[in-house]
Amino acid sequence: MDIGGFQKNSLIDFPGTISCIIFTQGCNFFCPYCHNPDLVASPKKAGNHLYDEHQIFQFLEKRKGFLEGVVITGGEPTLQKDLISFCTTLKTLGYKLKLDTNGTHPDIVRQLIENQLVDFISMDIKTSLENYHLVASKNFNTRNIRDCARLLMEKAQAYEFRTTCCRPFVSPGIIHEIGRMTQGATRYILQKCSQNVTVLDPQFLKSENTFFSDKEMLELKNILDSHVSQVVVR
Repeated sequence: MDIGGFQKNSLIDFPGTISCIIFTQGCNFFCPYCHNPDLVASPKKAGNHLYDEHQIFQFLEKRKGFLEGVVITGGEPTLQKDLISFCTTLKTLGYKLKLDTNGTHPDIVRQLIENQLVDFISMDIKTSLENYHLVASKNFNTRNIRDCARLLMEKAQAYEFRTTCCRPFVSPGIIHEIGRMTQGATRYILQKCSQNVTVLDPQFLKSENTFFSDKEMLELKNILDSHVSQVVVR
């Protein structure tokens, strides 16, 4: 796998699980508020140092009994051709796995679920389906987003949806549309867009109109409450 980052421990990224985090290199979206801009470009274009996966396996072998899980995030992990074999190896080491995905490859997610290779899946939903052109190429098929969301609700062992709330990607109307698409979901995270971080497009953070106030975030939560069992604002 093309691994662009590695964090040896985390208490917050995998609910109820002490974990490490593997960051894959390369993404098929260009969200201006992305907090991992160094991971967006493909390995060839990025020129970043890539981690040796065998050294990571050795680390995990030594950390058995302390670490309980592994989070695979990105970038976008489902772009990795050897993701399934990589997860299989992690499972043989006895670790629980959490996958963070943007939902663009439901076929890969389905294989991971059917082969019982993931214990928790967190899917980012960027905006309403009709507005995905703001973060994706013009020929992007939004049906993949809808299909992946349905797959998680029907088949995943444990899952959550997440949306970073900032304009123009989110509005009350857009949240209503997302709610209809995820009707009946068990858990949804609405997170405020951070202002004091390095992002893919620093210019994007300079407009105050980009951000939602605490009051506005609660209003978005109230809209989603009518569609989803549990809504959490961060």
